[in-house]
Amino acid sequence: MSEPSRRSFIRGAGAAALAGRGPIILGATNKSGSAKPILGEGAHTYEVTHDWGELPARIKYGNTHGVCEDSQARIYVHHTVNDASESHDSMVVFDHQGKFVKSWGKEFQGGAHGLHIRKEGRQEFLYLCDTKRGIVVKTTLDGEEVYTLGYPNESEAYKPGIKYSPTNLAIAPNGEIYVGDGYGSSYINQYNSKGEYIRTFGGKGKEPGQLDCPHGITVDLRGPAPLLLVADRGNSRLQYFTLDGKHLSFVGGTNLPCHFSERHGEFVIPDLGARVTLLDRKNNVILHLGDDSAAKTWMEARKQTRDHFTPGKFVCPHGACFDHRGNIFVVEWVEVGRVSRLRKVA
Repeated sequence: MSEPSRRSFIRGAGAAALAGRGPIILGATNKSGSAKPILGEGAHTYEVTHDWGELPARIKYGNTHGVCEDSQARIYVHHTVNDASESHDSMVVFDHQGKFVKSWGKEFQGGAHGLHIRKEGRQEFLYLCDTKRGIVVKTTLDGEEVYTLGYPNESEAYKPGIKYSPTNLAIAPNGEIYVGDGYGSSYINQYNSKGEYIRTFGGKGKEPGQLDCPHGITVDLRGPAPLLLVADRGNSRLQYFTLDGKHLSFVGGTNLPCHFSERHGEFVIPDLGARVTLLDRKNNVILHLGDDSAAKTWMEARKQTRDHFTPGKFVCPHGACFDHRGNIFVVEWVEVGRVSRLRKVA
């Protein structure tokens, strides 16, 4: 399943619902005024704060697509920008308490998607996928461009007219970069640390080694050797590859996996089909958090105003990350944007 065009879902009602709203306040209770929802069980119990972060009134979220934390515990949220927004900045940065720090990234409006952070020497860099312009951009934490990877002309798989729209990327320990062409032609394109093309593998299909919307991608470092793990979303599975692109195995347990974040051997996987999944180091499902997949209405719910969202339930999780304390941040593919913090309480 590939993600429907954002433009087909932008509706006047969604924009009007955002227009004129004040800041989204950190720590607000749910719509009934009761205590915050609790998700999970045992060692994986979380208190949920929906609409986390003090978003300035001048910024109106579009679809919230990517989230990560830097070494200073600042949270980065990448969103497409709502048409009613006064500011066109696509990157919003908060401190760990949810206080607004800064925003930037007007050039990513409408295309903001995958978000990856990496420390290189003493400096941290962001890698951003822009689905609208079909590029990957490496920037500083302040948004200063370092370099851009464009259309993979070097690849024999990409003849003139072949669609390319990168959704997420991963970086191996040696610095090699793997870009998932999730909304394009379902290939993985590999580059060296300088951004020079190495190879293309994957491609549309259901057979081992083939992919259907490689929406998310990560390098799994939990075993004796690093492996590439792909969120093969259209095929409702995870798929392992060697770092040179050879298929190894499949992993089940997810419906529409979008991406990955790892901490202490566990993966959190945002699942577009209304839940967030936790996997242990052997890729067994620990829990599905905020699961509303049985409702079968999540695709319609994503177009609603935020007062229609059910507290403690997810609509369309698109990005998720662990922070340094084991809390989880979830951002969702909903027209009004939604950022939730799952504070680890056990």
